[in-house]
Amino acid sequence: MKFIVCWLSLLVLHAQDSPRMRSPRFRGDLPLTADPAQAPWRNIPPVVAAQDRYGKALPAARTEIRSLWTERHLYFLFASHYEHMHLQKPAKPKEESWGLWDYDVVEVFIGWDPSRIHAYKEFEVSPQGEWVDLDIDRSRKPPAVDWTWNSGFEFQTRVEPNKKIWFCEMRIPWKSIDPRPPAAGNVLRLNLYRIEGPPPRRKFIAWSPVFNESFHTPERFGTLQLIDEQDQRKRGLAAGGPQRP
Repeated sequence: MKFIVCWLSLLVLHAQDSPRMRSPRFRGDLPLTADPAQAPWRNIPPVVAAQDRYGKALPAARTEIRSLWTERHLYFLFASHYEHMHLQKPAKPKEESWGLWDYDVVEVFIGWDPSRIHAYKEFEVSPQGEWVDLDIDRSRKPPAVDWTWNSGFEFQTRVEPNKKIWFCEMRIPWKSIDPRPPAAGNVLRLNLYRIEGPPPRRKFIAWSPVFNESFHTPERFGTLQLIDEQDQRKRGLAAGGPQRP
C-alpha cells in the first residue's frame, strides 16, 4: 500500500513539472504539405526537443514540433535538424515497417486516459516515408504491442539536404486515439521523440526526457491540451473584454 501511495505521489509531482504542448483548433482539414512556412502552420509556435532521453542537451539535433486539431483529426508537424541520417535500404514506403525505430524516425506516443497511462498509441515515420503504428498496453504481462492495429493515419515527408533538415506532417484520426469528441480543454498524455544517425553515434531525442533507456516510460510523458483561440475571443467579446488584434 505504501508503495502505491509513493508511486502516485511521484506521478503527481511529475505531472506538475511535465512539459505541456498547446494545440489550437483549425476549422476544416488541410492538405499535407510538411511545410512550416505555409498557413496555418507559420502562425503556430512550436515546442522544441533538443535533448536526449536523459535530459542532456543536443543542440545540433534541434527538433521543432507544432500541432493543431480539427473536428476529425489531430495534426503534428516535425522540423528536424540532422547531422547524419541512417536509412533503411531498400526503402519500404508501401508497407508497414516493423523495426523502423532502428533507423531515423520521428515518433508520437499518445494516450487519452490518465487512469491507464500504460495504454497508448505509437506513430512513427521515417524521412523516406516509411511508417508503423502500434497499439500499446504495457499493463499486461507480458506487455502487449499490437502492430496489426491500423489507425488510418496519413503523413507527408520532405527533406532539404542542403540545409540538413527534414520535415514530417502527420494527420491522425481522432477515432483511433480518443473515444471522446475533440473539444477545447481536452488533455491527452503525450511524448514526442526522434532517433537520428547510425550506431554507435545514434541520438535519441525526447521532448520530455524519460530518464530511461526505453522511450516506453509513460510516467515521464508530458501533456497535450486542445485550445480554441477563436472561441476564446468570442467569449471575451461576449463578456465585454477587449478584442485581440
